[in-house]
Amino acid sequence: MSRATKGCGCASAVLVLLLIPAGYVGWKYVLPWWKTKPPTPSGKELQVHILDVGPVEGDSILIISPTGTSVLIDAGDTNKGKVVLEALKRYNVQQLDFFIATHPHPDHIGGADEVIKGTKVLRVIDNGTEPDVPESLAVKQGPKVAQKKPAQDKKSAQDKKPAAKSSSITKFYDDYKDAVTQSGASYEKTQAGTKYDIGGGARLMVLAPTEPLFTKDQMKTGGNLPNANSIVIRLDYGDFSMLLTGDAEEQTEHRMLTKDMNLRSTILKVSHHGSKYATSQDFVERVKPEVAVVSCGEWNRYGHPSQAVLDRLKAANAKLFRTDLQGEITITTRGKEKDYVIKTAKEGAVDVWAGRAGQKDDSTRSGFIAYGDFGPPPKAVNRK
Repeated sequence: MSRATKGCGCASAVLVLLLIPAGYVGWKYVLPWWKTKPPTPSGKELQVHILDVGPVEGDSILIISPTGTSVLIDAGDTNKGKVVLEALKRYNVQQLDFFIATHPHPDHIGGADEVIKGTKVLRVIDNGTEPDVPESLAVKQGPKVAQKKPAQDKKSAQDKKPAAKSSSITKFYDDYKDAVTQSGASYEKTQAGTKYDIGGGARLMVLAPTEPLFTKDQMKTGGNLPNANSIVIRLDYGDFSMLLTGDAEEQTEHRMLTKDMNLRSTILKVSHHGSKYATSQDFVERVKPEVAVVSCGEWNRYGHPSQAVLDRLKAANAKLFRTDLQGEITITTRGKEKDYVIKTAKEGAVDVWAGRAGQKDDSTRSGFIAYGDFGPPPKAVNRK
């Protein structure tokens, strides 16, 4: 009897020894996968429209979920709000359930005030940062100290000029914030890891920025500070996924690579309009996109998209689409593997793999402040 009991005890010990590593594997790998596993797709159509807000530089992406929930990520440059509003009307979007401002640059939120004033918006999400303006150009306002005002005659009071509300290069941001306040929409500062169920099995998840936010000292190797703190979002719908990177820089990519997050995606919205300061080799290898989409303006003078970036995407066997050459790009899917359709507004043979030469550098180290100086490229001089 004692021998049988002893044998039973040994078997229990072996079982416990086997269960411990199995439990660790489940906790380490299975549980995180289960937590991040997207909902089951409804099988209805999900739409993603990369709007053409050119020929100036800009980003604006409209997502319409299988249940009709609408999400607008960015709104193009100043004076492009009308283009976005026309797209909302074209796709029968009666209201925006979410407006997401990836970062405070005018080529992304310059048209936001017009959009917010022109349609009902329920929720506004941004990263909580303000435009990066050098002290030499910012409006200097001393600390407000309560004190007795000296007596002055009527004439001197009339001659006194009112204080400037803001620097002209931040007017786009002030207009955006004012529009949000006046709209009555709820406001939310984004946080990495936050998930938004947009209906029908489609889900958005915020991947960046993560705390602590990047500082100027971390941009000495290149890239732009507001861009580096850009919101990055992952869209999942069944077997379909899309990485929406805003203007994230290589520093942002590196930080995401060091985190325990799923970056593998069916489609990559190429960051920063295809800038040389983003879409690093390591990042492309982790994402492994089947398709890459570049939103950039034909008139941009910053070398977007960079030839080096296009070469990396081509080497990764990604199929490429560009708004500057093909206009608005529409992606539809029902959430099944390889079940997505991509259509472009402009048809015809174009060399999407030819990059653009840069005339200016939009990195923080170069003294770059903000976009907005775009116009038609200089015409070639015909010298005879």
